[in-house]
Amino acid sequence: MQSHARVVIIGGGMMGAGLLYHLAEEGWTDSLLIEKGELTSGSTWHAAGQCPSFIADYNMAKIHHYGNTLYPKLEELTGQYVSWHGCGGLRFALNDEELEWFKHVEGVSKLIGFEMHILGPHEIKQHNPHVDTTGVVAAALTIGDGHVDPAGCCNALAAGARKFGAKIERFTRVTDIKQAANGEWDVITDKGTVRAEHVVNAAGCYARQVAQMVGSDVPISNREHHYLVTETIQEFVDSDIEMPVMRDPYASAYYRQEQNNALIGIYETHAGVEAWAHRGGWPEWDSESELFEPDMDRILPYVEKVLERMPIWADAGIRRIVNGAIPHTPDANPLLGPAMGLKNFWHCCGSSIGIAQGAGCGKYLAQWMIHGDAEINMAGLDPRRFCGINDDDWIRSKSFQDYTHMYKLHLPGEERSAGRGLRTSSLYEKLKDKGAAYTEAAGWERPKWFSLDGRVEETGFGRSNIHDVIGAECQAVRDRVGITDLTSFAKFDVTGADAEAYLNRITANRMAKKPGGISLTHLLGDNGRIHGEATITRLADDHFYVLSGATAQHRDLDHLRLPIDEAEDVQVADITDDWGVLVVAGPRSRDTLAKVTAADLGNDRFRWLTAQIIEIADIELRALRVNYVGELGWELHVPMADMAALYDAIWAAGEEFGIADVGTYAVNSLRLEKAYKGWGAELTNEITLIEADMERFVKYDKDDFTGKAATLQRKQDGISTRLVYCQLDAREHDAHGGEAVLLEDKVIGVTTSGGWGHATGKSLVFAYVAPEFADPGNIFQIEILGDAINATVLGEPVYDPSNARPRA
Repeated sequence: MQSHARVVIIGGGMMGAGLLYHLAEEGWTDSLLIEKGELTSGSTWHAAGQCPSFIADYNMAKIHHYGNTLYPKLEELTGQYVSWHGCGGLRFALNDEELEWFKHVEGVSKLIGFEMHILGPHEIKQHNPHVDTTGVVAAALTIGDGHVDPAGCCNALAAGARKFGAKIERFTRVTDIKQAANGEWDVITDKGTVRAEHVVNAAGCYARQVAQMVGSDVPISNREHHYLVTETIQEFVDSDIEMPVMRDPYASAYYRQEQNNALIGIYETHAGVEAWAHRGGWPEWDSESELFEPDMDRILPYVEKVLERMPIWADAGIRRIVNGAIPHTPDANPLLGPAMGLKNFWHCCGSSIGIAQGAGCGKYLAQWMIHGDAEINMAGLDPRRFCGINDDDWIRSKSFQDYTHMYKLHLPGEERSAGRGLRTSSLYEKLKDKGAAYTEAAGWERPKWFSLDGRVEETGFGRSNIHDVIGAECQAVRDRVGITDLTSFAKFDVTGADAEAYLNRITANRMAKKPGGISLTHLLGDNGRIHGEATITRLADDHFYVLSGATAQHRDLDHLRLPIDEAEDVQVADITDDWGVLVVAGPRSRDTLAKVTAADLGNDRFRWLTAQIIEIADIELRALRVNYVGELGWELHVPMADMAALYDAIWAAGEEFGIADVGTYAVNSLRLEKAYKGWGAELTNEITLIEADMERFVKYDKDDFTGKAATLQRKQDGISTRLVYCQLDAREHDAHGGEAVLLEDKVIGVTTSGGWGHATGKSLVFAYVAPEFADPGNIFQIEILGDAINATVLGEPVYDPSNARPRA
């Protein structure tokens, strides 16, 4: 076996082969895949092989669509059989909410380019004459998808990679991975050691064990999954047309034609068994092509519902039952990207539908590894989005929920119960008792809105029964004073004699020169694309306080720590869990705080965009005069143990002025009115600060900083898309993000986020469009649930465009 490689991929299933193929295709031919058994011998070989186009997530839809365009031609490209069946798919909607979701996905189809049609019940039998459509409101027909032979498809990717020059070692087990003194990796196997610049964990069901070899981990739980294949169905023998793949929430099942037989796959909603549960949920290293004993009692109620749908199968015998392991993550998305804190150690695992996603995951991760970024927004795929949460009970409960909800629509605003309460501020119970309804981000519980009358949110795509409650919270901030628990911010102390020079080197904006100054700045890649956004406060000559988003904690920790040179005196401490954050904002916020502090909060002594160490109610804290809602106000950063006392003191002081608790729903509405952009939505790794209309935060006159040359080059070359801020003529439904922007039925862009501005009474949205459509006053349409709604480009925020309120 070779002793050196640029990349070593551990795992020879669909994810590993997909990555190897695309690395080699991009020119990294010195790549080696190591598999402990035969290729596909993990969870790939026994998969059912479905390749659906239907998916609502804009970025995941790109991953699926890429596979569905590659697989039909893969056999010709590689000479290895794939057995592509382009039979299309049908998914049933059983209620009006699911039909609304279909309309949203239809908009996604226009963005991505896959063909989708919404059919009424009477049209379904044109595509599957044998199905009973009782209770079906509509069906989504996706033309360009189908299914493959999993082993054939995986081996075709492997064959293609070999043709490009990549290497594969089968029946070779990795026993350990160690980092060498020069930063490269020694991959130790039972056949020798390979020194590699990059290592990729594509180990599927073994991904946690491989990650732990390097002191890392991944939140994956392996679940048992059944499908069965029947004896011959005569109607299939007699037909020249293959039945589409059916996906049916009624049975929580997929079912299709498998040659002349029927194939039925079940996702149990009432139960779910962890694979290898009797071994603690961990597969043993010698497990290869392993299946589990079928449990017909567990799946029979679901099979019976499938047979109600397909009565022609009712008398067919069962030829075989497959019960194999599939990995699930807590949020259903695969894990694609770096391991936190480790240079050039990557994850490519965690896909529960890896046949469909293997090619696309491989393509976009290969781009990230080779070019520093992918073409798509990777924030929802980056393994670091879970911020190091590897509690076994949390992983199992979340992944179990993902498995059992495979065909259950997750409505906007719907909160699911698994794994909740893992990370809370010290105000959690107090605010819960006051009516806080919580949402979750990176395991943190965050107040979403406050139910003052016992109301429960009725979730859905339109404006809900709490629309007026959110409006009242917004109005409290605009007219009086609101208080918000935003403890979930990622928080870091950066200290040392070289801290200022270092932060100036790795960010686009300039650090404040004087203690108390605040800078909004961005972490860029070498190619100038946006990797992060942070608010950095200078507390002292050698002390900076860095804030970023909740799900960015571990990603931004890497951005802060990994570039430190040995000669630099810089230390980075993650204090996220140690400090809480209260935001107090509104025109009466100064009056409120003045009652509980001796500090001078006036403009002369405490200017906007500055910070001070002050005492409030005898509690020392970091007060930042900045907020995300566009009002006079302060972020109060306080040791977690003091949160409750601080909150009580501010609440008592603010009652005179009509203080109100405010949740994240209201914060989002208020930030939209101020046209504040958000990381992961408007600001992503797909674009630079120029496309995002944020070039004012780039200080070209600084000494060289990461991304400077590439940003200047983009400025010189010009851009192909630009962020715009728009007002929608919306009546009942606002934009959420991921909707198609149209002009005369032609797609010209995509929305990133949107919602209702309660204080201004306007529906607002951000979108990326071609530059020729970006001028203020331009009008185009945004497709929301099948309706084309006029949108007008605005030249300034709809609220306080002069920015007088924060400076008040």
